[in-house]
Amino acid sequence: MSAPLRPLRRLPSNLVNRIAAGEVVERPASAVKELVENAIDAGAHRIAVVLKEGGRSFISVVDDGIGMSPEELQLAVERHCTSKLPDDDLSDIRTLGFRGEALPSIASVSRFTIASRPVGADTAWSLEIDGGAKQPPRPAAHPAGTRVEVRELFFATPARLKFLKEPRSESGHVADAMRRLAMAHPEIAFRLESEERTLFDLPAANPSLLEKAGAARLERLAAIMGREFADNALAIDANREGFRLTGFAGLPTLNRPTGQHQYLFVNGRPVRDKLLAGAVRGAYQDFLARDRHPMVALFLEAPTEMVDVNVHPAKTEVRFRDAGIVRGLIVGALRTALSAAGHRASTTVAEAALGAFQPHTGYATALPFGRGAGNGHVATLPRGLAEAAAEFMAPFAEPSARAELPSEPANANGSSYPLGVARAQLHETYIVAQTTEGVVIVDQHAAHERLLHEKLKNQLESEGVKRQALLLPEVVEVGEDGARRLTQRAVELADMGLVLEPFGLGAVVVRETPALLGEADIQGLVRDLADELAELGDHLSLKEKVEDVCGTLACHTSVRAGRRLTVEEMNALLRQMEATPHSGQCNHGRPTYVELKLADIERLFGRR
Repeated sequence: MSAPLRPLRRLPSNLVNRIAAGEVVERPASAVKELVENAIDAGAHRIAVVLKEGGRSFISVVDDGIGMSPEELQLAVERHCTSKLPDDDLSDIRTLGFRGEALPSIASVSRFTIASRPVGADTAWSLEIDGGAKQPPRPAAHPAGTRVEVRELFFATPARLKFLKEPRSESGHVADAMRRLAMAHPEIAFRLESEERTLFDLPAANPSLLEKAGAARLERLAAIMGREFADNALAIDANREGFRLTGFAGLPTLNRPTGQHQYLFVNGRPVRDKLLAGAVRGAYQDFLARDRHPMVALFLEAPTEMVDVNVHPAKTEVRFRDAGIVRGLIVGALRTALSAAGHRASTTVAEAALGAFQPHTGYATALPFGRGAGNGHVATLPRGLAEAAAEFMAPFAEPSARAELPSEPANANGSSYPLGVARAQLHETYIVAQTTEGVVIVDQHAAHERLLHEKLKNQLESEGVKRQALLLPEVVEVGEDGARRLTQRAVELADMGLVLEPFGLGAVVVRETPALLGEADIQGLVRDLADELAELGDHLSLKEKVEDVCGTLACHTSVRAGRRLTVEEMNALLRQMEATPHSGQCNHGRPTYVELKLADIERLFGRR
């Protein structure tokens, strides 16, 4: 039995606002993000946020922006009222907010108070809303700027409270949202307090740094992502057809197990976009294992008419009119920066090596330290360091394991080689080289693996991908949409060595495959390719598979650990590393060498 028909009616405004709140305000972090974005749009120089119970019971956002008059206050809490679309043009959005939904949505599910004073005005005004019920504005005491207080968030929608996490977790989400906004705006000071504890306090960038946008941004990124990122970041600055990409990307050897340290911004707006994340993955694909992720902070400036930010109420997703340009810009800029880094590896590699020699509990063999030896003072080495030193010196105990190598001459211009001159080979696996500033230890297998990989890639680019014809063409069913996507990219796929054509409805027939793939799983390859074309709109996955094979071939044909090298071979390997891009890490993102500065070694032995 069908339900009886009821007449159409207009939903009450408070119910409409609560429905909108379900889209805009998912948790306290969503409310804070919207309020902080409003403060940024208002021209604030300082923004301070205070939380209690992770934002569930209390949120306060204070800024020193332009402020609002009492008339503007009343309009600001009405749905779809905004000052940010002067020409009603959704294709020309230059602010973070524009929908006019945030304040009424937050106010409809909380006990909401907003106080504001315009710059130059004598009086501030305050407005209270309790679960959507608005009170008239009244005079208040407040400096120039705006203060928003949100109490008992979601008290009007109790079901939403059940989905909130514990206060510490919710505070973490708030902190993440604010850090992302702070990265894009180093000229603004941000402060976050939770339970009377300061989670972070980021001062505004020094005016002298603001004249150099890259310097100010890197200083802010160092405060958020860590000094090690700033020390190992490559500057990005590239343009293509009206789009500009700036920011910083970490060296491949500075990587993480998840992608949470990848920050992407479009016109100053933090976004989480599969296209942009896929482009970053594509740029690093031959430098990192599939379960490792680089650290990047990229800022894309796009013509407003070429990007649609009105995709989702939370404004965390965007769409591009020409996604191919954006993807190509990101991949090209990142790969150019990585190539320019040459054989450089991150400083964290040396720090990790030195950390292995740090003191442990207990003491062992007594050794005189440099400055104390002359006055009879005797110090002791920790057991862990003594054992490590004994193990390190073991190869030199037998004359056959020690190599006394003649020094190579300096370069023609009088400067020393960056990776030094080979002095010994330890355990037929590691090459020890001396530089002007310290010691370099090279993993001969990992280094040669990278050299061969780069050589194979260059051959692919110069000679193209060789194809092998299948004795029996293979039919693969991928569905009607999948077959259409594959057929549309048939020419590009053929350039990568995969020749296919439509075969009936919802299937393709594969006639040739890349020779490098050997006995490949064609069914799985084509189906995976169709799925990724649907998601990324590119032939990246096939390129990844071909380059995976390059890495595998390089791994199996490179100099193996356990092979004794001559002096000439060791020095030749060092010189090739200096001349080959990306030689600081193998195909899996592991370092190929560790550099220990002389000052660091002297500190280990108490000479500094």
